[in-house]
Amino acid sequence: MSALTDWQTAPALLALSALIGYLFGSIPFGLILTRMAGLGDVRKIGSGNIGATNVLRTGNKKLAAATLLLDALKGTAAVLVANALWGYEASLVAGLFAFLGHLFPVWLGFKGGKGVATYIGVLLGAAPLMMLAFALIWLATAFITRYSSLSALLAMLVIPVALWVLGPEKTALLVTLLSAISWWKHRENIARLLAGTESRIGQKG
Repeated sequence: MSALTDWQTAPALLALSALIGYLFGSIPFGLILTRMAGLGDVRKIGSGNIGATNVLRTGNKKLAAATLLLDALKGTAAVLVANALWGYEASLVAGLFAFLGHLFPVWLGFKGGKGVATYIGVLLGAAPLMMLAFALIWLATAFITRYSSLSALLAMLVIPVALWVLGPEKTALLVTLLSAISWWKHRENIARLLAGTESRIGQKG
């Protein structure tokens, strides 16, 4: 029997899914890896972000790649664990809170990253084909423009639309919410893009 069919216990399980997702998402891999490598606090360079793009500004491509992978996989893990334990709806809740955990980690005073890698990881767990589409859009845009933020913003516009067309509806709703939040987190990047002052991929802070 699926636990989520029991309406008396479902709220508690969804809350537990949210907690698990948040704990996964709030692990600040970019900060941990750069400190372990002796590169100091990544929040003090470039954009001040803990994500892979800012880690790349240290000049260490391997660390940036590791940060991207781990930040993505924590989103995937949250979705898959909750799905295995409590089902589809729980997995979406876990994915949402993994994303929020990355953006607002309690360990860092609720000042985290912008969530692109974790967004991709949630997609991998909830809608793998859409993750591939996101990656293709990001890579094509990044190749042409060399702007990581623009590449992510464009992908986060296209993917929700595709999900609303192709379904399922609940996954589309989740991804639309993630996109809206991430666009809000990118508001300074958007301003710099409009002003022509946004940093390009590989540019050191």
